[in-house]
Amino acid sequence: MIKRIPLFVLAAGVVVLCLALAPQDPGVDRGRALFDKAFSRVDGVGAPEMNADSCRGCHRDPMMGGAGPLEFNVSRFARDEGGAGPFSNLPGGQGLSVLYPPHVPGREEYDEATADVFEQRQTPSVLGDGLIDTISDSVIIANEDPTDADGDGIFGVARRLNVSSNIEIGKFGWKAQVPTLRDFTNDAMFGELGITTPDDGRGFGMRTDGDTIADPEISAAQVDDITDFMVSLPAPARGGSVDPQVAIGEALFATIGCAVCHIPELTGSGGPVALYSNLLLHNVMPSNYRGMEEPGAGVGFFRTPPLWGIKDTAPYMHDGRAEDLNAAILSHDGESTAVRQAYEALSAVDMQALLLFLEDL
Repeated sequence: MIKRIPLFVLAAGVVVLCLALAPQDPGVDRGRALFDKAFSRVDGVGAPEMNADSCRGCHRDPMMGGAGPLEFNVSRFARDEGGAGPFSNLPGGQGLSVLYPPHVPGREEYDEATADVFEQRQTPSVLGDGLIDTISDSVIIANEDPTDADGDGIFGVARRLNVSSNIEIGKFGWKAQVPTLRDFTNDAMFGELGITTPDDGRGFGMRTDGDTIADPEISAAQVDDITDFMVSLPAPARGGSVDPQVAIGEALFATIGCAVCHIPELTGSGGPVALYSNLLLHNVMPSNYRGMEEPGAGVGFFRTPPLWGIKDTAPYMHDGRAEDLNAAILSHDGESTAVRQAYEALSAVDMQALLLFLEDL
Protein backbone atom coordinates (compact mmCIF):
# COMPACT_ATOMS: atom_id res chain seq x y z
CA MET A 1 0.00 0.00 0.00
CA ILE A 2 1.42 3.38 -1.01
CA LYS A 3 1.08 6.11 1.59
CA ARG A 4 0.27 9.55 0.29
CA ILE A 5 2.21 12.38 1.86
CA PRO A 6 0.09 15.51 2.47
CA LEU A 7 0.84 18.25 -0.05
CA PHE A 8 1.68 20.83 2.61
CA VAL A 9 4.30 18.45 4.07
CA LEU A 10 5.93 18.10 0.65
CA ALA A 11 5.74 21.86 0.05
CA ALA A 12 7.22 22.67 3.45
CA GLY A 13 9.99 20.15 2.83
CA VAL A 14 10.81 21.69 -0.53
CA VAL A 15 10.90 25.17 1.01
CA VAL A 16 13.20 24.01 3.81
CA LEU A 17 15.46 22.23 1.33
CA CYS A 18 15.62 25.24 -0.97
CA LEU A 19 16.36 27.58 1.92
CA ALA A 20 19.07 25.23 3.10
CA LEU A 21 20.71 24.97 -0.31
CA ALA A 22 20.32 28.58 -1.41
CA PRO A 23 22.92 31.13 -0.32
CA GLN A 24 21.46 33.23 2.45
CA ASP A 25 22.02 36.79 3.48
CA PRO A 26 23.59 36.68 6.96
CA GLY A 27 20.84 38.99 8.18
CA VAL A 28 18.20 36.48 7.06
CA ASP A 29 19.99 33.71 8.96
CA ARG A 30 20.20 35.87 12.07
CA GLY A 31 16.55 36.78 11.65
CA ARG A 32 15.56 33.13 11.36
CA ALA A 33 17.39 32.38 14.59
CA LEU A 34 15.64 35.29 16.34
CA PHE A 35 12.22 34.26 14.96
CA ASP A 36 12.84 30.77 16.36
CA LYS A 37 14.45 31.93 19.61
CA ALA A 38 12.74 31.13 22.90
CA PHE A 39 13.22 34.43 24.74
CA SER A 40 13.60 34.27 28.50
CA ARG A 41 13.22 36.69 31.39
CA VAL A 42 16.86 37.71 31.07
CA ASP A 43 16.04 38.83 27.50
CA GLY A 44 13.17 40.98 28.81
CA VAL A 45 10.31 38.80 27.60
CA GLY A 46 6.85 39.28 29.04
CA ALA A 47 6.83 42.56 30.90
CA PRO A 48 4.14 42.46 31.94
CA GLU A 49 2.39 40.23 29.39
CA MET A 50 3.14 37.84 26.54
CA ASN A 51 1.41 35.45 24.16
CA ALA A 52 4.37 33.10 23.68
CA ASP A 53 8.12 33.07 24.26
CA SER A 54 9.00 33.16 20.55
CA CYS A 55 7.66 34.29 17.18
CA ARG A 56 7.62 30.66 16.09
CA GLY A 57 5.53 29.79 19.16
CA CYS A 58 2.43 31.22 17.45
CA HIS A 59 3.44 31.38 13.76
CA ARG A 60 4.05 27.68 13.14
CA ASP A 61 1.38 25.99 10.96
CA PRO A 62 2.14 24.39 8.52
CA MET A 63 5.74 25.62 8.95
CA MET A 64 7.62 28.36 10.77
CA GLY A 65 6.02 31.64 9.76
CA GLY A 66 2.59 30.11 9.29
CA ALA A 67 -0.62 30.52 11.27
CA GLY A 68 -1.30 29.65 14.89
CA PRO A 69 -3.45 27.06 16.64
CA LEU A 70 -6.78 27.94 18.24
CA GLU A 71 -5.37 27.61 21.75
CA PHE A 72 -3.12 30.60 21.07
CA ASN A 73 -6.04 32.90 20.31
CA VAL A 74 -5.79 36.22 22.14
CA SER A 75 -8.82 37.79 23.79
CA ARG A 76 -9.61 41.49 23.57
CA PHE A 77 -11.82 43.23 26.11
CA ALA A 78 -13.66 46.55 26.10
CA ARG A 79 -17.01 48.13 26.97
CA ASP A 80 -19.92 48.84 24.67
CA GLU A 81 -22.59 49.27 27.36
CA GLY A 82 -24.34 46.02 26.52
CA GLY A 83 -24.26 46.80 22.82
CA ALA A 84 -26.01 50.15 23.19
CA GLY A 85 -22.76 52.11 22.99
CA PRO A 86 -20.68 54.09 23.10
CA PHE A 87 -17.69 51.82 22.67
CA SER A 88 -14.81 52.53 25.05
CA ASN A 89 -11.43 50.95 25.68
CA LEU A 90 -10.40 49.84 29.14
CA PRO A 91 -7.41 51.37 30.93
CA GLY A 92 -4.35 49.81 29.31
CA GLY A 93 -6.08 49.11 26.01
CA GLN A 94 -7.97 46.18 24.50
CA GLY A 95 -5.42 43.40 24.65
CA LEU A 96 -5.10 40.68 27.24
CA SER A 97 -2.24 38.29 26.58
CA VAL A 98 -2.38 34.52 26.80
CA LEU A 99 0.48 34.33 29.30
CA TYR A 100 0.57 37.05 31.90
CA PRO A 101 1.63 37.17 35.55
CA PRO A 102 -1.32 37.08 37.97
CA HIS A 103 0.12 39.96 39.98
CA VAL A 104 -0.34 42.56 37.23
CA PRO A 105 -2.82 45.05 38.74
CA GLY A 106 -6.16 45.16 36.94
CA ARG A 107 -5.23 42.43 34.46
CA GLU A 108 -6.11 39.30 36.42
CA GLU A 109 -9.65 39.11 35.06
CA TYR A 110 -12.50 41.22 33.81
CA ASP A 111 -16.11 41.17 34.86
CA GLU A 112 -19.14 43.15 33.79
CA ALA A 113 -18.09 46.05 36.00
CA THR A 114 -15.12 46.71 33.76
CA ALA A 115 -15.70 44.91 30.44
CA ASP A 116 -18.80 43.66 28.69
CA VAL A 117 -17.63 42.95 25.15
CA PHE A 118 -15.03 40.38 24.12
CA GLU A 119 -13.41 39.38 20.86
CA GLN A 120 -10.92 36.64 20.06
CA ARG A 121 -8.09 36.99 17.54
CA GLN A 122 -6.50 34.16 15.61
CA THR A 123 -2.79 34.16 14.69
CA PRO A 124 -2.45 34.92 10.95
CA SER A 125 0.24 33.48 8.71
CA VAL A 126 3.13 35.75 7.70
CA LEU A 127 4.14 33.58 4.74
CA GLY A 128 4.35 35.84 1.68
CA ASP A 129 4.10 39.04 3.73
CA GLY A 130 7.32 40.27 2.16
CA LEU A 131 5.50 40.41 -1.18
CA ILE A 132 2.48 42.13 0.36
CA ASP A 133 4.89 44.74 1.73
CA THR A 134 5.76 45.69 -1.87
CA ILE A 135 2.17 46.61 -2.77
CA SER A 136 1.85 50.38 -2.88
CA ASP A 137 -0.79 52.40 -1.10
CA SER A 138 -2.12 53.62 -4.45
CA VAL A 139 -2.79 50.05 -5.64
CA ILE A 140 -4.87 49.35 -2.53
CA ILE A 141 -6.75 52.66 -2.69
CA ALA A 142 -7.65 52.03 -6.34
CA ASN A 143 -9.99 49.21 -5.26
CA GLU A 144 -11.88 51.21 -2.63
CA ASP A 145 -15.63 51.62 -3.03
CA PRO A 146 -16.64 53.60 0.07
CA THR A 147 -20.06 54.62 -1.30
CA ASP A 148 -20.85 51.33 -3.09
CA ALA A 149 -20.78 53.15 -6.42
CA ASP A 150 -21.33 49.92 -8.36
CA GLY A 151 -24.35 48.94 -6.23
CA ASP A 152 -23.18 45.43 -5.40
CA GLY A 153 -23.62 45.94 -1.65
CA ILE A 154 -19.87 45.67 -1.06
CA PHE A 155 -18.01 48.79 0.01
CA GLY A 156 -14.35 48.30 0.93
CA VAL A 157 -12.22 51.01 2.47
CA ALA A 158 -8.48 51.30 3.05
CA ARG A 159 -7.32 51.74 6.64
CA ARG A 160 -5.67 55.13 6.84
CA LEU A 161 -3.08 55.46 9.60
CA ASN A 162 -1.36 58.58 10.86
CA VAL A 163 2.31 57.65 11.04
CA SER A 164 4.63 60.48 12.06
CA SER A 165 2.10 63.02 10.71
CA ASN A 166 1.87 61.22 7.37
CA ILE A 167 -1.10 59.16 6.20
CA GLU A 168 -0.19 55.60 5.26
CA ILE A 169 -2.35 52.63 4.30
CA GLY A 170 -2.53 49.61 6.60
CA LYS A 171 -1.63 46.26 5.06
CA PHE A 172 -1.10 43.93 8.02
CA GLY A 173 -3.17 42.76 10.97
CA TRP A 174 -6.82 41.74 11.23
CA LYS A 175 -7.89 45.39 11.14
CA ALA A 176 -5.10 46.52 8.78
CA GLN A 177 -3.61 48.42 11.71
CA VAL A 178 0.02 48.15 10.55
CA PRO A 179 1.37 49.66 7.30
CA THR A 180 4.76 47.97 6.79
CA LEU A 181 6.40 44.69 7.64
CA ARG A 182 9.07 46.39 9.75
CA ASP A 183 6.32 48.13 11.71
CA PHE A 184 4.73 44.71 12.13
CA THR A 185 7.97 43.40 13.66
CA ASN A 186 8.17 46.28 16.13
CA ASP A 187 4.49 45.97 17.01
CA ALA A 188 4.63 42.21 17.54
CA MET A 189 7.83 42.22 19.57
CA PHE A 190 6.10 44.09 22.38
CA GLY A 191 2.47 43.18 21.79
CA GLU A 192 3.17 39.44 21.61
CA LEU A 193 6.45 39.00 23.52
CA GLY A 194 6.80 42.04 25.76
CA ILE A 195 10.17 42.89 24.18
CA THR A 196 11.02 46.59 23.82
CA THR A 197 12.55 47.96 20.61
CA PRO A 198 14.38 51.17 19.66
CA ASP A 199 12.42 54.28 18.73
CA ASP A 200 12.39 54.65 14.94
CA GLY A 201 9.96 57.55 15.03
CA ARG A 202 7.02 55.59 13.64
CA GLY A 203 5.17 54.74 16.85
CA PHE A 204 4.98 50.94 16.64
CA GLY A 205 6.18 48.74 19.47
CA MET A 206 7.24 50.01 22.88
CA ARG A 207 10.41 51.79 24.01
CA THR A 208 10.36 50.97 27.73
CA ASP A 209 8.68 48.62 30.14
CA GLY A 210 8.74 47.91 33.85
CA ASP A 211 11.24 45.06 34.10
CA THR A 212 14.87 45.24 35.16
CA ILE A 213 16.31 44.54 31.69
CA ALA A 214 17.88 47.57 29.98
CA ASP A 215 15.77 49.06 27.17
CA PRO A 216 15.63 48.59 24.28
CA GLU A 217 15.75 44.84 24.78
CA ILE A 218 16.64 44.14 21.15
CA SER A 219 18.50 46.39 18.75
CA ALA A 220 17.39 48.11 15.55
CA ALA A 221 19.66 45.71 13.64
CA GLN A 222 17.83 42.74 15.18
CA VAL A 223 14.48 44.25 14.22
CA ASP A 224 15.85 44.51 10.67
CA ASP A 225 17.06 40.90 10.76
CA ILE A 226 13.67 39.55 11.86
CA THR A 227 11.99 41.63 9.16
CA ASP A 228 14.46 40.39 6.54
CA PHE A 229 13.71 36.81 7.54
CA MET A 230 9.97 37.37 7.10
CA VAL A 231 10.64 38.99 3.73
CA SER A 232 12.53 35.84 2.74
CA LEU A 233 9.60 33.55 3.56
CA PRO A 234 8.01 32.38 0.31
CA ALA A 235 4.37 32.90 -0.47
CA PRO A 236 2.33 29.67 -0.28
CA ALA A 237 2.37 27.91 -3.63
CA ARG A 238 -0.70 26.72 -5.51
CA GLY A 239 -1.30 23.01 -5.25
CA GLY A 240 -1.37 22.68 -9.03
CA SER A 241 -4.32 20.28 -9.21
CA VAL A 242 -5.38 19.30 -12.72
CA ASP A 243 -8.79 18.15 -11.54
CA PRO A 244 -11.34 19.82 -13.87
CA GLN A 245 -13.51 20.52 -10.83
CA VAL A 246 -10.84 22.90 -9.49
CA ALA A 247 -11.09 25.00 -12.66
CA ILE A 248 -14.88 24.99 -12.35
CA GLY A 249 -14.54 26.08 -8.72
CA GLU A 250 -12.23 28.92 -9.72
CA ALA A 251 -14.79 30.19 -12.21
CA LEU A 252 -17.55 29.95 -9.60
CA PHE A 253 -15.35 31.87 -7.14
CA ALA A 254 -15.52 34.82 -9.51
CA THR A 255 -19.12 34.32 -10.64
CA ILE A 256 -20.73 34.40 -7.20
CA GLY A 257 -18.66 37.41 -6.11
CA CYS A 258 -15.90 36.06 -3.87
CA ALA A 259 -13.28 37.72 -6.08
CA VAL A 260 -14.72 41.19 -5.47
CA CYS A 261 -12.89 41.25 -2.13
CA HIS A 262 -10.53 38.32 -2.56
CA ILE A 263 -8.94 39.77 -5.70
CA PRO A 264 -6.68 37.07 -7.18
CA GLU A 265 -3.68 39.37 -7.53
CA LEU A 266 -2.47 42.87 -6.82
CA THR A 267 0.57 44.48 -8.37
CA GLY A 268 3.68 44.75 -6.21
CA SER A 269 6.96 46.41 -7.01
CA GLY A 270 8.27 43.15 -8.45
CA GLY A 271 5.16 42.15 -10.36
CA PRO A 272 1.86 40.38 -9.61
CA VAL A 273 1.26 39.21 -6.04
CA ALA A 274 -1.25 36.35 -6.08
CA LEU A 275 -2.57 36.88 -2.55
CA TYR A 276 -6.36 36.69 -3.17
CA SER A 277 -7.13 39.84 -1.19
CA ASN A 278 -7.75 43.53 -1.77
CA LEU A 279 -6.28 44.39 1.67
CA LEU A 280 -9.32 46.59 2.31
CA LEU A 281 -11.56 46.68 5.36
CA HIS A 282 -15.03 45.16 5.00
CA ASN A 283 -17.83 44.69 7.49
CA VAL A 284 -18.47 40.96 7.25
CA MET A 285 -20.28 40.50 10.57
CA PRO A 286 -24.04 40.52 11.25
CA SER A 287 -25.69 43.80 12.27
CA ASN A 288 -25.91 42.76 15.93
CA TYR A 289 -22.22 41.78 16.15
CA ARG A 290 -20.36 43.11 19.17
CA GLY A 291 -16.60 43.38 18.95
CA MET A 292 -13.63 45.71 19.01
CA GLU A 293 -13.55 49.17 17.48
CA GLU A 294 -10.48 51.14 16.42
CA PRO A 295 -10.09 54.56 14.76
CA GLY A 296 -10.79 53.94 11.09
CA ALA A 297 -11.90 50.33 11.65
CA GLY A 298 -15.31 49.97 13.26
CA VAL A 299 -16.93 47.00 14.93
CA GLY A 300 -17.18 44.10 12.49
CA PHE A 301 -14.69 45.58 10.02
CA PHE A 302 -11.74 43.35 9.13
CA ARG A 303 -9.05 43.33 6.49
CA THR A 304 -9.78 40.85 3.71
CA PRO A 305 -7.43 37.98 4.62
CA PRO A 306 -5.21 36.65 1.83
CA LEU A 307 -6.33 33.19 0.73
CA TRP A 308 -3.01 31.84 -0.52
CA GLY A 309 -2.16 28.76 1.55
CA ILE A 310 -5.66 28.78 3.06
CA LYS A 311 -5.89 24.98 3.07
CA ASP A 312 -3.20 24.77 5.76
CA THR A 313 -4.31 27.52 8.15
CA ALA A 314 -7.55 26.29 9.78
CA PRO A 315 -9.46 27.41 11.79
CA TYR A 316 -10.72 30.47 9.94
CA MET A 317 -12.11 33.98 10.40
CA HIS A 318 -10.59 36.52 12.79
CA ASP A 319 -11.53 34.50 15.86
CA GLY A 320 -11.21 30.94 14.55
CA ARG A 321 -14.98 30.43 14.65
CA ALA A 322 -14.96 28.36 11.43
CA GLU A 323 -13.39 24.92 11.59
CA ASP A 324 -13.32 24.36 7.83
CA LEU A 325 -13.60 26.30 4.59
CA ASN A 326 -17.31 25.63 4.17
CA ALA A 327 -17.97 27.01 7.65
CA ALA A 328 -15.77 30.02 6.86
CA ILE A 329 -17.87 30.92 3.83
CA LEU A 330 -21.09 30.43 5.79
CA SER A 331 -19.74 32.75 8.52
CA HIS A 332 -19.72 35.71 6.11
CA ASP A 333 -22.42 38.30 6.74
CA GLY A 334 -22.82 42.07 6.43
CA GLU A 335 -21.43 43.26 3.11
CA SER A 336 -20.82 39.66 2.04
CA THR A 337 -24.37 38.44 2.66
CA ALA A 338 -25.31 38.29 -1.03
CA VAL A 339 -22.12 36.40 -1.87
CA ARG A 340 -22.76 33.90 0.92
CA GLN A 341 -26.33 33.43 -0.28
CA ALA A 342 -25.08 32.83 -3.82
CA TYR A 343 -22.80 30.13 -2.41
CA GLU A 344 -25.68 28.58 -0.47
CA ALA A 345 -27.72 28.48 -3.67
CA LEU A 346 -25.10 26.41 -5.52
CA SER A 347 -25.67 22.75 -6.15
CA ALA A 348 -23.79 20.33 -3.92
CA VAL A 349 -21.49 19.52 -6.84
CA ASP A 350 -20.67 23.17 -7.48
CA MET A 351 -20.14 23.84 -3.77
CA GLN A 352 -17.63 21.01 -3.69
CA ALA A 353 -15.89 22.37 -6.79
CA LEU A 354 -15.46 25.78 -5.19
CA LEU A 355 -14.07 24.19 -2.02
CA LEU A 356 -11.66 22.10 -4.11
CA PHE A 357 -10.42 25.31 -5.72
CA LEU A 358 -9.83 26.91 -2.30
CA GLU A 359 -7.99 23.79 -1.16
CA ASP A 360 -5.69 24.19 -4.15
CA LEU A 361 -4.65 27.74 -3.23
